[in-house]
Parts: sequence; structure tokens; C-alpha cells
Amino acid sequence: MADISIIGAGSWGTALALLLYRNGHRVTVWSIMEQEIEMLQKEHEHKEKLPGVKLPEDMEFTTDLEAAVMGKDVLVLAVPSPYTRATSHKMSAFVKEGQIIVNVAKGIEETTLFTLSEIIEEEIPQAQVAVLSGPSHAEEVGRGIPTTIVVGARKKDTAEYLQNIFMNEVFRVYISPDVPGIELGAALKNVVALAAGIADGLGYGDNTKAALITRGIAEIARLGTAMGGKWETFCGLTGIGDLIVTCASMHSRNRRAGILIGQGHTMEEAMAEVRMVVEGVYSAKAAMGLAEKYNVQLPIIEQVNEVLFHGKSAAEAVGSLMLRDKKIENPLIPWEE
Repeated sequence: MADISIIGAGSWGTALALLLYRNGHRVTVWSIMEQEIEMLQKEHEHKEKLPGVKLPEDMEFTTDLEAAVMGKDVLVLAVPSPYTRATSHKMSAFVKEGQIIVNVAKGIEETTLFTLSEIIEEEIPQAQVAVLSGPSHAEEVGRGIPTTIVVGARKKDTAEYLQNIFMNEVFRVYISPDVPGIELGAALKNVVALAAGIADGLGYGDNTKAALITRGIAEIARLGTAMGGKWETFCGLTGIGDLIVTCASMHSRNRRAGILIGQGHTMEEAMAEVRMVVEGVYSAKAAMGLAEKYNVQLPIIEQVNEVLFHGKSAAEAVGSLMLRDKKIENPLIPWEE
């Protein structure tokens, strides 16, 4: 049995807390919001973000960050990506040398273009940072629906240790050393999911969705490999797998926000209606910064930025994508002479 703290009591943190408890571990859940912790202590259910998923009576809930962090075997960092740096900074004073921290949020920091693991390593240099990602909506994991994910870590023994902690009969865990590839796939798919939602909001169909998923993964892999990620990762669970589920499911906050934008709502209105952090909005600008840095073309993500931040209509953005210069689908495949 491991002693584990979940730092962040949103839907994903809550679902993982229940998963780890069912695996036989001692679990503590931390939130900065007193009202949230009081609700969890009283109701043993996150009524707003994970309704219907009951938590055990002996699960611990706290707003005391020091108590949540110190002496734990594993810390699962589950705060939304915009709060990763601030939370990591607050945690650092309580983190022991060699502490395993598993980041389960998805995003890229706009100001530094850092992945979330890079932020954590900068703020908590004494920690061993791993990542967990894949096609895994909290609403389904909380209900015990079969799910498969990937744990990424630089050291194989760390990855195997976490594989054993998280894996059970409904939650299959693969391991990988490609931490940057996993994180980039996870962050950038949220931006493509916004595009897929926008297409849905415009009333487009399955052909459009398939095109966005297919060309979207091409953009993600193009940038990801330029940054050191492995092509195979983008063909796997945290690449095409996560992209499919995020573009297709109504559990996806990014797709839901995109639908509203496609229907004519502003970005701010869409985010307010979804009532959860829409990670793709925060990653969209950062993705364009990375594209410029690595000299990579990201036409879908570029048009998402135009709609989100520059007043371009969704219909005009689709037109810009469809009328781009003619291209070869895969320039690496040779023609007959």
C-alpha cells in the first residue's frame, strides 16, 4: 500500500483518488478551496464536477498543503494547467529529495513555452517528475469504465512503480520514456478539439471531423518530433488516441467550448458556460509560439488562434483551411519515375 496525495480536487483528481483508493492505497485529496473540501467531507461526492460518483467515508480531504505533501510516497498533481506553476511553487518547501510527482494535467505555459513537467522541475528541482496521460475522461474513469493510459518517466523503474500503483482490471497502464512526446500530444490535442467543436457548432458533419482529427495529428506530430518527441508516441494513446476521444466526446470541455464558439458565442462566453478550465484556450497561443520557435506550420491551430483571439469568424477560418495551397499528403512517399 502506498500513501498518496492528490493535489487538486477537480473531476480528474477526484476520479483518480477513487481509482487509487480502490487499488488499496491510502489517499488524501487536497484543494485550495475550503468550500470544495467541506463539500467533499460532508457529501463524499463532488456534486458539481463528478456527480454520481461516491467517495469512501475514510478518504481524507484537506486544505493543508504541508500535511498533504509531506511524507507521501507519491504526489499526483491534478490542478488545471494555468495553476501548475503557482501550486508547484507553494509545494516546493515541503517536497523531499527524490519525491515522485505525477502530473496529470495537460497544457503548455504561454509565457515560457514550457511543458507542465518542465514547470514542475523548475519549481521543485528535488522531485522525480512523471506524467500520466491518454484517452481518459474523468466521468468514465470514476464509473470504472475500461480505460487505457500511458505513464511517462525518464527512469524505467519509476515508470514501472507507477504502473503497479495505478493499474487494475479496468485501468490498463502502459509505460514510456517519451515524456515530451506524451505531454505535447496531450496539450495540443485540446486545441484541435476546439476546432472539432467549432466545426460541430457550424453544423458540419463526420467528413469534417475526420479531416480535423487526421490533419490535426499530423500537425501535433510535426511539432512534437521537431521538439524531440517520438513519432511512435503520436501514433499511440497520448497522440491519436487522446485526440479521437477529445474531438468526439461531449465529456470534452474543449469540444463543448468549440461548439459554442461555432454557434456564435465568444471565447469568454463559451468558457463561462462550460464552467471548467478549457485547457485548449491556454495552449493555443503557446502552440503558435512553439511553431515559430521550431519553424513548423500548424494551419489548423493557427486558425483556432485567429478565431479565439483575433476576431475571425469560424466560417472564415474553415474557408482559409480549405483554400490553402495544394499539398502532397505525405511527401516522404516516393513517386514512380
